[in-house]
Amino acid sequence: MPTYNNILVGLDLAEDCTQILRKAADIATSFHAKLHVVHVVEPLAFAYGGDVPLDLTEAQGVMESQAAERLERIINEVGVTVASHRVCIGQAAGELHRLAEEEKMDMIIVGSHSRHGLALLFGSITKGVVQNACCDVMALKV
Repeated sequence: MPTYNNILVGLDLAEDCTQILRKAADIATSFHAKLHVVHVVEPLAFAYGGDVPLDLTEAQGVMESQAAERLERIINEVGVTVASHRVCIGQAAGELHRLAEEEKMDMIIVGSHSRHGLALLFGSITKGVVQNACCDVMALKV
């Protein structure tokens, strides 16, 4: 059985992410591991294809600030102790991979949502995290 010392949990800040954080905290506790929490905000330039002739810097900053506040509220609401928490800008799977490698994480935990219709064809963030991860990945069903 592997030993986990540092667990990275990626939260999407949706309503059900408190369930993911609670489960991740239980897993971290059972392994006596440190829990690290991250939320990744996609760059606005990605959403608009980079072709928008606008300066999106201020809007991006507001999104990042609001995400940081929401992440802090969720951690406080759940009442778990975390070793670190942060908001990153980028593509979710790529940022989780980067953080896991740089911070020497032993496991990444993400939520898995049921997909229907077109969402099945286009994949999911969870699928992207599982592929090419440098460590174990656990997808928690919500």
